[in-house]
Order: sequence, then structure tokens, then C-alpha cells
Amino acid sequence: MTDARPAAVVVLAAGEGTRMKSATAKVLHELGGRSMLGHVVAAARALQPEHLVVVVGHGRDQVTAALAELDPQATTVVQAEQNGTGHAVRIALDGLDHVEGTVVVVPGDAPLLTPATLVALVAQHEAAGAATTLLTARYPDPTGYGRVVREGPDVLRVVEHKDADDAVLRIDEIATGHYAFAAGPLREALGKLSTDNAQGEEYLPDVVRLHKDAGLTVGGRVVEHWGETVGVNDRIQLAVAARVLRDRVNRAHMLAGVAILDPETTWIDVDVVIEPDATVLPNTQLKGTTVVRRGAVVGPDSTLTSTEVGEGATVRRTTADGAVIGAEATVGPYSYLRPGTRLGRGAKVGAYVEVKASEIGDGSKVPHLAYVGDATIGERSNIGAGTIVVNYDGRAKHKTKIGDDVRVGSNNSLVAPVTIGDGGYTAAGSAITNDVPPGALGVGRARQRNIEGWVERKRGKQGT
Repeated sequence: MTDARPAAVVVLAAGEGTRMKSATAKVLHELGGRSMLGHVVAAARALQPEHLVVVVGHGRDQVTAALAELDPQATTVVQAEQNGTGHAVRIALDGLDHVEGTVVVVPGDAPLLTPATLVALVAQHEAAGAATTLLTARYPDPTGYGRVVREGPDVLRVVEHKDADDAVLRIDEIATGHYAFAAGPLREALGKLSTDNAQGEEYLPDVVRLHKDAGLTVGGRVVEHWGETVGVNDRIQLAVAARVLRDRVNRAHMLAGVAILDPETTWIDVDVVIEPDATVLPNTQLKGTTVVRRGAVVGPDSTLTSTEVGEGATVRRTTADGAVIGAEATVGPYSYLRPGTRLGRGAKVGAYVEVKASEIGDGSKVPHLAYVGDATIGERSNIGAGTIVVNYDGRAKHKTKIGDDVRVGSNNSLVAPVTIGDGGYTAAGSAITNDVPPGALGVGRARQRNIEGWVERKRGKQGT
């Protein structure tokens, strides 16, 4: 995304996050289908840095394991004692002593910052030849944040809230914790940081003052949308950030031609793909790597996780996880598609049907009240109401194969492993335990017999 490729990006992710009140490391809490760290790393990777370093501390094992899956090329350094943000960056640079050029520092708990904002920060920094360029924002309520003190357009210093006097507290411009530094001057300033402050920590923002006192260029870039820079420190702030992200994602899809009828009740993860002319109805969640093709309609009241919906398909009041729904197929209402489900073109899965690890061919139907597991159904076949594929014997799963143009009667139990050949029929109420040859009728039920006069003998004449 940028010609100004920084030498390194350092992500600060060592904080304890006590206000989250969780056994999960703070930066691993999720919104929009990604952890906070995942969002930050994705934005950082847009800069195409030569090195990506994540500083870990509390919950380091969790964070390191998550990072190995998220970005195997990233490296971690441990801040065993949290002695401030300046201390954290110094530890990170100890492993990058050969690096020269621009070093970007970002907090790991600010998941809403866009790649475009980071790119603009680096571009301004390098164009000005600055020692430090900080990203700032004008907050409606700056309480608790470090204030940016300027003299005209020049940034003089950053003052932490606890160290600020009344005049500084009236400033609404805050330091967001995102910086671009020149590596050499950064190393020199980090060696001069003091803990003589209210928190007894090495403050990274003090680098601004040190560089200014040294006569170096210090710049500040005010972010266009202050909400991008907000950090997450508790569950309330996480929920607020999730709503902001939801609105951003929904807006992008709508501008790209997707119809979202009620954006406030529609939650779409950041890795979901939706093609133009698809429609998403109210109370719908699209999660993971879900793909919705052109002309499909999903919802209302549906949750799809890592599921593909083909062109022109309709999915309503359905839960699906790891399924593939073919073009022009119909699913729902009240259907459950479990992992490994594949529906062909024009297939139908109707009300109160559960399907798992099964393939349902083009034009085939499982209209209602059925369970289909570990089965293959050919084309143009119909599964009657109340049918159960009995796939599990208590130890192992077994396969059922149903051919093309098959009619399975209502209230059948298909006891796997069993095969019903092309064009075969099964009688209603049957337990099918043996293969049915092509074109044959399988009957697996006891013969009915009627006992005349039974009611009168047992209960007396009707009405007496």
C-alpha cells in the first residue's frame, strides 16, 4: 500500500488488561471475527515492514501461540516487568540493533485504526525527515489521555494526564500511542528516559520532548476520525468498538452493492466476502470466511460461519457452519447445516432439518423434519418427512448412499451402511437395513393386522 516501507513495526501487547476481568489475554479478545491483536497486525502489515515485532508480557504464552497462527513471520520479545511503553520499545529495539530507517510503534489494544491512516502517518514522517511523528486526535472527552502541547503547528511535548496541570488538561488534542520514529534518534532518546513521573515508568511520549530539546524535527498528524484510535480496556469499550467496526464493515458492503436491510442488527466479520446484488436480511450474522455470491438472499435470523452461499440461493432462519450451499438452493427455515455439508444446484433443505458431513445433489430435496449425516444423495431425489439416517453405532460413523431419482418414504430409518440404488423407493415407516437395488421398492416394516372387537372386549361398548 505504500512506497515508504518502514524498517520495523513494534506492537505493544504486554499489558495485563485487568479491567477485562478475563483469563484471556487482553489483546486476544475479539471483534469482527478477529482478535484485537489480529486487527492491529493486519493494519501493520499494510505497511510491508521489514520486521514486525510484538512485545508480550502478561499472558505471553497465549499471545505468542496466537501470533504464531496469525502471522508466523512476526517475532516476539518479552517485557517481563511492565516498566512503561518506553521500556517496551527499548526491549524491542535491542533485538533490532542493526535496523535503520523508520520504526513505527502501535498499541495492540487499538483495533480500529485503518491501514490508510498508518500509511499516511509514515508518508508524512518520511517526507518531513522527522525524528518523531506522532498520530494525534481531538477527543470530545480527553480525560485520562496524554495531551499534545504545541506552539503553533509545532509539537513541543506530550504530557500524561496524571502529570498535567490545569492549563494542559484543557487541551483536547491527545497522543494516540501511534508513532513513527527515525531509528537512530529513537535509540538515543530511549537511553535517556526517566522514571521521574506519577507512575514511575519510562514514558514513550517523553521521546517527543527529548527530540524537541535536541533540535530535531517533531511532527504531529491529526487523525481524520478520532474513533479510529480509541483503545479497548474493558468489556464496555470492546462492545463499543465492535459496533463501530460493524458499522464500518456494513457501510463498505453497501457501498459495494450489497443490500443490508437493517445494518444495526447485521453483524459481518471482516473476512467475509459478499458479492454485489446479494441481500442480507435483519438479525443475521455472517462469520469467519463466509462467502455470499451474487443474487443470494440470507436471513432473516440466520448465523453462517465459514459457509459459502451460491448465486441466487436463499437461506432463511438457518444456522450453518462450514457448509457449501449451491446456486439457487433453498435452505430453511429452522435448518442446521453442520461442517461438511454440500448442497448442489437447486437443492432444498427445509424446516427442522439437520445435515452433517453429507452431499445433497442437484435438485434433491430434504424438505422437513429429517436428519441426514454421513450420506451422499444423488440428483433429483426426495427424502420424506421424519427420515433419519442412522449413521452411528456407538463406536464408528457409517456411510449411506442414495442414488439419483430416489424416493425415500416418510418416517424412514436408514441404518448405515446402506445403499439405495438409482430410481429406488422405500415404503413409509420403514427401517432400511439392507441395500435397495436400483428401481426396487424397499419395505422394512411389520405387516399390519387388525383385531376385530378388541375395543369392546377391553373397554366395553362405546359411550357406556
